[in-house]
Amino acid sequence: MHVIGGRDMSGVINYGAWAAVLPKRNPGGAGDRSGLPGPRSVAPETESRTTRRRRLWELPSKYHCPVIGVCFDVAELRRMINKYLKYPPETTDYMWHTIAVGVCDTRCPLSEQFGRILDRRYAQTIRKFAACKSADDLRAAWREICRLGMEIPAGLWAASTHPLCSEELEQEIHSDIHMIQHQVGAGVRIDLKAMKALRDENEQLRIELEAMRKRHELQRAESLLALQELTRRVAALQAELSARDAAARRVQRELDRLVAALPDLRERELLLVRLQDAESRLSAAREREQELEREVVRLRDLAAYAEETIEALNQDALSGGGDDGVDPMLPSIRESLRGKCVLCVGGRSGSINSYRDLIEQHGGRFMHHDGGREESMHRIEGALAAADIVICQVGCISHNAYWRVKEMCKRTGKPCMFVKSNGVSSLGRLIGEATRLAGDEGEDSQKS
Repeated sequence: MHVIGGRDMSGVINYGAWAAVLPKRNPGGAGDRSGLPGPRSVAPETESRTTRRRRLWELPSKYHCPVIGVCFDVAELRRMINKYLKYPPETTDYMWHTIAVGVCDTRCPLSEQFGRILDRRYAQTIRKFAACKSADDLRAAWREICRLGMEIPAGLWAASTHPLCSEELEQEIHSDIHMIQHQVGAGVRIDLKAMKALRDENEQLRIELEAMRKRHELQRAESLLALQELTRRVAALQAELSARDAAARRVQRELDRLVAALPDLRERELLLVRLQDAESRLSAAREREQELEREVVRLRDLAAYAEETIEALNQDALSGGGDDGVDPMLPSIRESLRGKCVLCVGGRSGSINSYRDLIEQHGGRFMHHDGGREESMHRIEGALAAADIVICQVGCISHNAYWRVKEMCKRTGKPCMFVKSNGVSSLGRLIGEATRLAGDEGEDSQKS
């Protein structure tokens, strides 16, 4: 039993008597700072509800419990009550709640403090509800608070102390708060079940975490071993690198010593460069020499052709043939070459144009094959097939071309003349002889 001021403070029943020891406000006196009437000298209900909001101690006693329970938590009640009264630490939460509810029946410093805290805490909602001009507007505002499920404590205090709150609306608010508390209790039970499920899940996660921790420790140990092995390998490689650097320094020192022992090394290097340059110039000179040799051969061939031509012309001039110097065989050559195709195999490149001019001036068609020097041997067969007369320069063709020309002319019966000289007059005499032979063969064939 707890006794303060000679009064029994063990329960709610005697708390109203205890509240008498708290200092009372002097209605209308100098000590009344609020300027409010005392708890028992309030105006009639109809007049108070139309002029101002009701105070906490002016509410019906049955509404004090939901207001205190919904708007304050037990820790806050304990701090506020302990300012006026010291209770033992083992006092239950229910006892603190019961004491606070009992205080609200009477106007006292503690009940006034409760009211001031609620007015200050829910001032925004109080201003919102102050806009309600009728009981229906107030009921609609309370329904909106219940529908949203938010700011229930603020709506409870603002609606309960509103001047237009009737007994019917008070009962509705009390019923709604009662059911909300039941729903909260059901929610708490659901939360407890969820908490139990969460605890079970937490235990399962703890077991998995422990397993993962063990795996992590194992992996960490393996990684540590691998790191140690890599560290050893790095140390070995660094030692090997140091050894190679030392060997490289020794080689460099040896090289420096050898360079110092050979003072003319630089001169030898310069001589080597000059030697390479001289070899390059020698190679270029040899290539130039070969080109000049080829040019000399070409010029010698051209000179030989010129000498042979001059010799042939001199021989023609010495052998006679008329005062005009014209070869008596030329008319017969002109008649025999008309419409004929003459193939010249071999010969020097400088004589080809002269051969062509001679043949075409006498009505013939000129064809040429170099005898396999540059042209393919496969083309010679087509040329032989299209030719009427074949002249072969035996000194300027390959053996393969010689035997192929001879064989094909023998097989086809075409006249073929083999000549060693490259002169134009010699070519004219050969053509005349060939056409004469071809004409004789034609006459013999007609007679037969």
